[in-house]
Amino acid sequence: MLELAQTLIDFVLHIDTHLVDLAARLGPWLYVVLFGIVFCETGLVVMPILPGDSLLFATGALIAAPGSPLELGFTLALLIVAAILGDAVNYAIGAYLGPAVFTERARLFNPKYVKRTEDFYAKYGKKTIFIARFVPIVRTFAPFLAGIGRMPYREFAVYNVTGAIAWVSLCTLGGYFFGRIPFVQRNFSSVILGIVFVSILPIAFELVKAKLAERRPA
Repeated sequence: MLELAQTLIDFVLHIDTHLVDLAARLGPWLYVVLFGIVFCETGLVVMPILPGDSLLFATGALIAAPGSPLELGFTLALLIVAAILGDAVNYAIGAYLGPAVFTERARLFNPKYVKRTEDFYAKYGKKTIFIARFVPIVRTFAPFLAGIGRMPYREFAVYNVTGAIAWVSLCTLGGYFFGRIPFVQRNFSSVILGIVFVSILPIAFELVKAKLAERRPA
């Protein structure tokens, strides 16, 4: 488990190098890998720690590089579809399994992750599906809990599609336009850490607020 965590951390921190290596090995088949990662992070509730934001940013930077096997328009369309399908599948799994997944015997889901997502729902309501796109971990659990809570699918679909378009476009185009700047290239690992830090700020804010609320006298 420790070795897997170290491998994942290395992949995230040096994701630009790993993507370049994969591009050299796979060529256009890299599309399949990118589609799979985005789909799994958004579609499989057991995969909340996959690097969504940083992957999209690094992908945009790779597209901007000379000789890239990826094309910007097709990549955006493909990954938007992956994100939409991922959330839709996650919603369907939640609707099918229902609350039974949270029985005492169900050890598959980290209750802390679930609690954070529930807090987001309590604060933002149905808009959580859109906002959660930009929050790691929460974006994996939000559609799942929407399915369990039987959110009307039409409403879910609107937030799902608009959120996917905004998330994929913003992160990928950010990498495309800023990822090839010499300063960013020289400090890519720090930039990725910055992206991760900014993306988890909403979770940190909610946790701190919850802790302060617990300490207040009744």
